[in-house]
Amino acid sequence: MGPHERAAPTTRTALRTSFLNKALDHLSAHIQTTYQQWETTRRKGLFQQLDARVKVLFLLLFVVIVSLKKTLLPEVVIGLFVFILVAASRLELMAFYKRALFFAFIFGFLVALPASLNVITEGEIVIPLIDLGKPYEFWIYSVPATIGITREGMAGVAMLSARVINSISLSFLVIYTTPFAEIMRALKSLKVPDTFLIVVTLSYKYIFLFARTLEDIHLAMKGKLIGLNHAQARQWTAGRMAFVFRKTQTRCEEVFRAMLGRGFAGEVVLHRRAGIQNRDVFYGALFLLIGLCLLFL
Repeated sequence: MGPHERAAPTTRTALRTSFLNKALDHLSAHIQTTYQQWETTRRKGLFQQLDARVKVLFLLLFVVIVSLKKTLLPEVVIGLFVFILVAASRLELMAFYKRALFFAFIFGFLVALPASLNVITEGEIVIPLIDLGKPYEFWIYSVPATIGITREGMAGVAMLSARVINSISLSFLVIYTTPFAEIMRALKSLKVPDTFLIVVTLSYKYIFLFARTLEDIHLAMKGKLIGLNHAQARQWTAGRMAFVFRKTQTRCEEVFRAMLGRGFAGEVVLHRRAGIQNRDVFYGALFLLIGLCLLFL
């Protein structure tokens, strides 16, 4: 057997398992990002020192303000204000805005992009795209002779994108500076229904538990098998998804029975926490004042 024949299986093995390895890398990166998020809550920054109830009310207030503004200037001012808070909280600016911009691009810019066309938003065409020669009528819809991007449509896309990135940045700021347990405790003090708190808590905890289980399953398979072709890899992936689904159902039943065995009656009971300090009152009043100024801007 020649050297070229011996080298072929190694190349095929690398190609066959590449997409599984990439998926595993993305999963590991997601878990690692979550652990890093827990680390950022312990840094000595501005938001880390504030009470969770103040931060939750701050988030609710500014998300409402972001959704109410109808011009781009206030959204830019809010974005600059959030940037200052992120820097004062000693978060990594590049990693923070890289993730925020990614979600804003997907759920803001791409979703609103079709609205920039004159087919949806009428106005002055600044970038013509398609010339049909004559307009067409389809039932209650009319297609103009020239399809292009309008100035009004671009303004609408920019406005929606700014709202999305500001809302995501505000959410990330609170999440990255507040332990999850403190967020749940703050929501409980704000009279959020216990059912909602239970669902969110269990979902948050078990999504990482089963993600880690899936990673362990893949590593075990990778250690026992030399190579898989694409059909076998897809079949293995589908089988593991079904296995994790069944394991999730079993674990949920076990957890529910354990909760009932410990006396759970559908009510979330939390330990008494420290009261609001002067620092929390000061920053809470400051955020309220800034929010009112931005609301009337």
